Amino acid sequence: MKKVLIITYYWPPAGGPGVQRWLKFVKYLRDFGVEPIVYIPENPNYPIIDEAFLYEIPEVVKIYKQPIFEPYKLASIFSSKKTKQISSGIIQTKNQSTAEKIMLWIRGNVFIPDARKYWIKPSIKFLETIIEKEAVETIITTGPPHSVHLIGLGLKRKLTLNWLADFRDPWTTIGYHKKLKLTASSEKKHKNLERTVLNMADKIIVTSATTKREFNAITAKPIEVITNGFDTNIASTETFTLDTDFTISHIGSLLTGRNPKNLWRVLSELAHENNAFKNALKLNLIGVVSDDVLETIKNLGLEPFVELLGYVSHEKALVYQKKTQILLLAEIDSEETSGIIPGKLFEYMASKRPILALGPKNWEAGNIVVATQTGNFFNYSEESELKQVILNWFKLYQKNQLTVNSRGIQQYHRKELTQKLAKLL
Repeated sequence: MKKVLIITYYWPPAGGPGVQRWLKFVKYLRDFGVEPIVYIPENPNYPIIDEAFLYEIPEVVKIYKQPIFEPYKLASIFSSKKTKQISSGIIQTKNQSTAEKIMLWIRGNVFIPDARKYWIKPSIKFLETIIEKEAVETIITTGPPHSVHLIGLGLKRKLTLNWLADFRDPWTTIGYHKKLKLTASSEKKHKNLERTVLNMADKIIVTSATTKREFNAITAKPIEVITNGFDTNIASTETFTLDTDFTISHIGSLLTGRNPKNLWRVLSELAHENNAFKNALKLNLIGVVSDDVLETIKNLGLEPFVELLGYVSHEKALVYQKKTQILLLAEIDSEETSGIIPGKLFEYMASKRPILALGPKNWEAGNIVVATQTGNFFNYSEESELKQVILNWFKLYQKNQLTVNSRGIQQYHRKELTQKLAKLL
């Protein structure tokens, strides 16, 4: 069986979408003749914890660990909340304190490419021995954090091996990158490191066609698109009783900028115009919500309809997906985010509930929603059309007829995607 060393920062008990991609690949790789070996930090500082993921790690998988020094632990002495938000990519744009501005400047200009940079050199030294011991010929690095790719770069320069670099998100074009108060010199360093990784890796894996096009302009190396997906337990035949309220649920972080103001305006109008709608409406915001989003909701009079549930376990998130009337998927209105495909999209599709997608024009995730007939996609300039669809959905909800007849979603099952990865290996 072919051995592959997977180098990742996020691993159970980390919560959130970052951990799931390679946890699921590891779960299924042995079915396709590949034995995964995993390398992770021994003492990571995860912003979100979900112990339930620990039970999904295959018992047979071999895991190596090395300590990591993370400046976030020191920064949290001054502001634990702000440190966790910055670590998660949640950067407020309004009313930033002096301390927050300093933290952002340090994050962008001192910790290049990110605050996990101190794990690079010890990992290269440690893994040289492990690669020889395990007779590994192929390594995979997955980022962000992109420091993990620099571990792969160091090993590639020292050893004869095949290196696949997996980008779950873009590097220098991701939304929060511009908010890091980068100097011109630091911006150049980030871009140079990105270019070096893309041209030194043997193959690149990305999660969207948009990111592939961006990287094709930087490297001639082969680039494969392997999206995220859903797993068997999500698509099971188990049923849940639908909410009696007209629930619209967003699961995951609503970052600064990921603020669908046209939706909030439409909901506010409908609540004022239609008593039945007002009495039934409920907004479930599950996960971290930025102050900017909460301010908009409050100003439009929607606060009474909102339930802030905070972070819940992945298992509970799946239940909310099944129960809700409508699932909200939102992305920042920017050309740079048109290639971002949130991992939760595929779990949304498997839940068989209508998806309301709001994002930039030509948003790849929105186009997938339309292609699979799992919901509707609107950009931020569309308001009357959005209002009509929500009203139509509400009328179907009143008749207990709000359903989804999707097509072609099986291609996004985690096992199907793992088979695609195994062929690439």
